[in-house]
Amino acid sequence: MKKLAIILIIFFTGAGLKALPDEGMWLLPLIEKLNIGKMTELGLKLSAEDIYSVNKSSLKDAIVIFGGGCTGEIVSPNGLLLTNHHCGYGQIQAHSSLEHDYLKDGFWAMTREEELPNPGLSVTFLIRIEDVTDQVLAAVKETMTENERNTAINEARMAIQRKATEGTWYNATVASFYNGNQFYLFVYERFNDVRLVGAPPSAIGKFGFDTDNWEWPRHTGDFSVFRVYTAPDGRPAPYSKDNVPLKPRHYLPVSIKDLNKGDFAMILGYPGRTLRYYTSYEVDELLKITHPNRIKIRGIRQDILMADMQADPKVNIQYASKYSGSSNYWKYSIGQKAGLEKLNVKAKKQEIEEQFNRWVNENPERKAKYGEALTLIKNAVEKRAEYAHAQQYISECFRQGCEILTMNQIATTLLSALKSGDQKRLEDLSKNIKNNITEAFYKDYNPPTDKKSVKAMMKLYREDVPEKFHPDFYTNVVDKKFKGNIDRFVDDMFERSVFSEESKLLAFLEKPSVKILENDPVYLTSQSIAKVSNEVNNSLSQFDNDLAKGRRLWMAALMEMYPEKTFYPDANSTMRLTYGQILDYEPRDGVLYKYYTTLGGVMEKYKPGDYEFDVPQRLIDLYNRKEFGRYASPKGYMPICFTTNNDITGGNSGSPVINANGELIGLAFDGNWEAMSGDVAYEPELQRTIAVDIRYVLWVMDIYAGAKHLVDEMTIVQ
Repeated sequence: MKKLAIILIIFFTGAGLKALPDEGMWLLPLIEKLNIGKMTELGLKLSAEDIYSVNKSSLKDAIVIFGGGCTGEIVSPNGLLLTNHHCGYGQIQAHSSLEHDYLKDGFWAMTREEELPNPGLSVTFLIRIEDVTDQVLAAVKETMTENERNTAINEARMAIQRKATEGTWYNATVASFYNGNQFYLFVYERFNDVRLVGAPPSAIGKFGFDTDNWEWPRHTGDFSVFRVYTAPDGRPAPYSKDNVPLKPRHYLPVSIKDLNKGDFAMILGYPGRTLRYYTSYEVDELLKITHPNRIKIRGIRQDILMADMQADPKVNIQYASKYSGSSNYWKYSIGQKAGLEKLNVKAKKQEIEEQFNRWVNENPERKAKYGEALTLIKNAVEKRAEYAHAQQYISECFRQGCEILTMNQIATTLLSALKSGDQKRLEDLSKNIKNNITEAFYKDYNPPTDKKSVKAMMKLYREDVPEKFHPDFYTNVVDKKFKGNIDRFVDDMFERSVFSEESKLLAFLEKPSVKILENDPVYLTSQSIAKVSNEVNNSLSQFDNDLAKGRRLWMAALMEMYPEKTFYPDANSTMRLTYGQILDYEPRDGVLYKYYTTLGGVMEKYKPGDYEFDVPQRLIDLYNRKEFGRYASPKGYMPICFTTNNDITGGNSGSPVINANGELIGLAFDGNWEAMSGDVAYEPELQRTIAVDIRYVLWVMDIYAGAKHLVDEMTIVQ
């Protein structure tokens, strides 16, 4: 057992399971019990209730889910909200045109009337969290099959959610933790009137673009500004000119004090997903399937998009957000694959698995309880491999790589309405398509660009995916009608389909026809793909129960095998707290990265005319004149970004970095290249959060953009 203990220590420190002082994404109701002592040692001046409280205003009341995948924070008594530029990028792009290119030039509302509404955008506040594990598992019995267990759990979850929201306008979810071993209720309040207030030009907000993404040193002013509106009575309401700015339960004061190495820093936000308790088999799947596929497919399509974006300003606006969304996790996959291999994470996982097997076999009760955990995971992962490969290609190549095929949903809905014979239904649908869907799709769609992408994606799928997973349009149409020539097939699709151009769809809607729709090449091709996709998904699903059971048993076994360790749950898009310090780091022998960057570094990277490293002349002039106002460091420089050892992941983008007094000091927006394995295996010496310094955010607003009225809304701590 002594040898086991030693190996466990090696594993926990090397593969991400030991809860080191600055590691972990912690549930807020538990910080009083688990974290407040260490946080206080590091310098925190607040109590646990100052951070999370149900009965009074607390920090959690200033933090929101921004849209569907980022975090934001309220910074004024009038609902002013900060998040990352890349989080607001879709909205900035949607409001941009050749006449008003807010991506290139930035945008600043100088009055409330100039703030721009964003249909479909919402922000969500957390009301409370409650441990409901006992309630969820009350009807679960040891003798149940996995399907029976899932049914009992889901029925309990639905009942809890209904009860939690009765008589309110709140919504609720019961989320699973520790791979199905614990459950917590989250009650939320969502607001749907969120308006764009300000954004720097992309030359500031995305300075460095792909080259600097996931890298340090970083010089990106990654922020944008929104405002939350409510009905006059303070309740959530859809957009209306009569709505008023939100009066928040809490908003964050903003500190412009200097930052120093070792200063306490905590982050509240909504991290998306970590995989810290993955087994070697699941790591192997990442290395052999998930990351190589994403890197290859997205890389090919991104080259096509970028070439057209650089050639045409209109296409650049249309595809800026699409390209950014694709490239972020393309580079993430490159970095994580390299990190997992460099740190030999799979082998470290295998070590603990070998010791786990010995531990289990030493005790008959353990063997009966946990003995099948790894076998279930191993068999499920290995047997699903070919289906996982095909599914990812279907998603990346067809669903994301062929924009025109996404119009199949419209085709299917139209066809159903036509066949129903319900004229009013058809008229309403046609009106909706004309008023909404055509604008939503065709505004940011360039047929020649998509045609190039469709050709490349269809060729790639045929080359890389086994024939048994090929949709039948390859043999029935491409081969028979076009002699195997995919380029000709795609040209014909774009020539004949009513969906390839907005004008053609609008003309079709004036005289819709079942026969035309049923023979439309976009509809037929999409149906062919859907048939294979459904077959692949059904094949994949047969492994879901074994994988879920194996993961649940594996997690429970780890916690029992190492009872003195405090295990934090993997991220699952619920609010978490992470704490640490502002720190530098040593990426390799002989190299030290200091914890901050300055505007001088922007000038060092500046390349006139380069789309990644050009900067506005006004920024250059302000730098040369050293017009930094009150936002400069006392050390004489204009700060841009800084690093902390907080534990974050995707979804934390836009999260507030908060000092020991509960004041905002920065916005988290990235992690560093040397620790890209962090979602699977945390590396305490290397793991760093990259944040934009709030002083740079305020300087851009105030001095650069002349939007001092926004800064004046905030409570500034000097």
